[in-house]
Amino acid sequence: MELMFIPSPSISHLIPMVELAKLLTERDDRLMIKIFIMKQPSDSKVSAYIESLNSSSISNRIKFIDLPAEDEPTTSFNFFSFIESQKPLLKDVLSKLTLAESSSNTSRVAAFVLDMFCAPMIDVANEFGIPTYIYYTSSANALGFTFYFQTLHDEHNQDILAYKDSDTELVVPSFVNKVPAKVLPSGLLVNPLFFINQARRFKETKGIIINTFMELEPFAINSFFNDKTPLVYPVGPIMNLKGETHETQKPQNGFDVMKWLDDQPLSSVVFLCFGSMGSFEKDQVEEIAYALEHSGCRFLWSLRKPPPSGGIASPSDYTNLEEILPQGFINRTQGIGKIIGWAPQVAILAHSAIGGFVSHCGWNSTLESLWFGVPIAAWPIYAEQQINAFEMVKELRLAVEVKMDYSKNKQIIVTAMEIERGIREVMEPNNEIRKNVKEIKEKGRKALMDGGSSHSSLDRLIADLMGNIAH
Repeated sequence: MELMFIPSPSISHLIPMVELAKLLTERDDRLMIKIFIMKQPSDSKVSAYIESLNSSSISNRIKFIDLPAEDEPTTSFNFFSFIESQKPLLKDVLSKLTLAESSSNTSRVAAFVLDMFCAPMIDVANEFGIPTYIYYTSSANALGFTFYFQTLHDEHNQDILAYKDSDTELVVPSFVNKVPAKVLPSGLLVNPLFFINQARRFKETKGIIINTFMELEPFAINSFFNDKTPLVYPVGPIMNLKGETHETQKPQNGFDVMKWLDDQPLSSVVFLCFGSMGSFEKDQVEEIAYALEHSGCRFLWSLRKPPPSGGIASPSDYTNLEEILPQGFINRTQGIGKIIGWAPQVAILAHSAIGGFVSHCGWNSTLESLWFGVPIAAWPIYAEQQINAFEMVKELRLAVEVKMDYSKNKQIIVTAMEIERGIREVMEPNNEIRKNVKEIKEKGRKALMDGGSSHSSLDRLIADLMGNIAH
């Protein structure tokens, strides 16, 4: 039985999809998986990651197929237009594959599994008469939010943009608490119709696989058991615990991060890292520096240089930190803190010296932090991270707040006082958050074991996939 995986062309979505493919092929040796790779312009990370997988011991039942690369865009890159542009390319590649496989009488395709941002590919699957499933790589609550706004728009004729900068509190079925409009996902307010249409397309599928687990988000997951939502399969936490192998963990400028951590006391270091796209301008960097210095906490700070405005490049490492930091900061904090560029995040979070994590609340980072039992200080930046932050701080009590309603688009500065407060709270050794995180760490591990909630959910998914072939 064969599955066709279509991941988004970004490393943060590709890795969870590859990990899902590994999980499925390890669980059932009847499964073969083809993963179709869209080549996003100017993104070398995806190619390097695929190369690292091909040279490793990944199952020979997982194959990567590149879609033809397009020319570099002459204007700014539009992600959603890019996905649409890949539909004819995918159709052409699939037609050739289908022709070749029908002549050799090979295994039948049971389903397409599409990344959450690849819903337009449902059209291609329909042309081949193949059922589709969505792999939702964020939280169950973020999914619930998407369905909620589609209902507001389609059934109640509400203008989503009316909630921008509103003080309204929303009653969202997947949340226990009322949700302030100020934590709406920034992308929703930029392009509401995309997300509304995304929810409509999700409802056309046979099921939604979610990278979460019942013990983490029970209220949200149970809210989907209705006649309006496809079957949901919470199969997480799914992570690449070996770290992003396309990046090296060699010493940076002669500094060995892991060796430095080995020399720090247990749970004494606060780690600051804001994801693959996270960066700040000089005035915000200075506020972070003042907060760290004044807090007196040991720290490890992944500080990245913003890409040029208007482009599609990712943040890069600084060649001269003095140009961005307050004068004398490095000398004054030499004994207690270190600043690095790109961070081997999984390895750092796994280290016993880490006591807290100032994070953008991307869902991959959130799951990794919980897996290693590290409490979070929530500072969302873009995408659905504001909703993730609200869930972690208010719904689940697994994080403290730096600033939940921060968004890169709002052009505001988080003050040193706000940042320092979040650092002190997250590093408090006996707080309730730390206890809750330790409990969810154990529950996350049990969920994946034989008899655990996610283990059983994956078995149910495989059985349903097999049923597609039988019918």
